[in-house]
Amino acid sequence: MPGFPDQCAANVSKQPDRIFAQPLAQVPDFVFNEDVARVFPDMIKRSVPGYPTIVENIGVLAGQFAQPHSVLYDLGSSLGAVTQALRRHVQIADCQVIAVDNSPAMVERCREYLHAQDAMFQELLPVQVLEADILSLELQPSSLVALNFTLQFIQPPQRLELLRKIRQALIPGGALILSEKLQFSDSAEHELLTDLHIAFKRANGYSELEIAQKRSAIEKVMLPDSLEQHRERLLAAGFSKVVVWFQCLNFASLIALP
Repeated sequence: MPGFPDQCAANVSKQPDRIFAQPLAQVPDFVFNEDVARVFPDMIKRSVPGYPTIVENIGVLAGQFAQPHSVLYDLGSSLGAVTQALRRHVQIADCQVIAVDNSPAMVERCREYLHAQDAMFQELLPVQVLEADILSLELQPSSLVALNFTLQFIQPPQRLELLRKIRQALIPGGALILSEKLQFSDSAEHELLTDLHIAFKRANGYSELEIAQKRSAIEKVMLPDSLEQHRERLLAAGFSKVVVWFQCLNFASLIALP
């Protein structure tokens, strides 16, 4: 997963994303299986503008919110890039990271990468990696929750309930960091940023066929919201303030305060 520092690069898969490079008679819905896990670092780096910056700075931001005797959650952790960033930047006593993902392939590789991180650094925060559904997970008192491009894969009727659960778990002074792809209510703005995102993918070596087939695969499983929808939902979940701290094209990351 992009966002890993150079020191850990040797431990991250270098396989290029060629999943949609050949014509498919029928494009299946996108799933986070072993094929995706194997090429995910390359896939997301070439698909999400600003992704490495978001990941590394989630760690920096977490350093401002993390508190002793609390949990830092990476919900929808995939290969654990955010978890690694949290462990690099947060140095708080009696604090631990819990990374959660429902993909067995992602969880397995995440554990491998975190084991490699343990071998390279000393005095890192303890970490637990869980294979679980975040919708049914009981959250412990937390000072930081990261939902990094995860909420968009949750069915819309279940999103408010999840955010309410996170809000209830956050202790005073804590924060939720939410990163998402955005849609826009203004059609001209939406079209412009969509076209620019496609140009970003082309510049990163994806063919027109790959772009089209990936879009077909993901459009039914990844359902983005507008910034206004995110703000309204977060306030409805009990958060008091929502701040956009990063945006690049149609991708953004927000801080939500309890």
